[in-house]
Amino acid sequence: MITKVLASILVLVMMGGAMTLGTNAVFSDAATLGTNTFQTGNIDISTSPASALFTVSAMMPGDSVTQPLTVNNDGSAELRYAISASATDPDGNALKDQLTLTIKTVDSTTPGVPCDDFDGTQLYSGDLDGTTGALIGDNSQGAQAGDRVIAASSNEVLCFQVSLPLSAGNGAQNAATDATFTFDAEQTANN
Repeated sequence: MITKVLASILVLVMMGGAMTLGTNAVFSDAATLGTNTFQTGNIDISTSPASALFTVSAMMPGDSVTQPLTVNNDGSAELRYAISASATDPDGNALKDQLTLTIKTVDSTTPGVPCDDFDGTQLYSGDLDGTTGALIGDNSQGAQAGDRVIAASSNEVLCFQVSLPLSAGNGAQNAATDATFTFDAEQTANN
């Protein structure tokens, strides 16, 4: 009888082992999704002209000089930009504070000839380098009041006008100043 019980237990153990082995046999498959490529975009701002916008000599009270400036987004993503300025006062005559700089968008009347009427929307008017150096927008990160936005591979034309008011006194005679305009750009996406 013990032999029958042991034989029965042995048969059950072998069947259990066979059942365990049988449950491990499954169909399987795998797929590979390769060559995933990632590339970043870029922010690239430039101006035309790329150097001096103005070279003015013998300016007299009441004179104004107007020039178009093209701001280019040469990058692959939309950008926002701000404009700041710095000006010198090498002779101490404060010409930089007597000159009036006005920046406008392209003419409303004749957009094909961007700045001949100088009647676009006014973006800035004040002294040559502003009170704090900021002219248009704010170069702090993120969207700020006055920031300008340009789509990828696009541009916009701004009209710059510098005037010496009739009220400029004799202290403005033989005065000189140099100004530098800086265009700071950043991405608009996720910012």
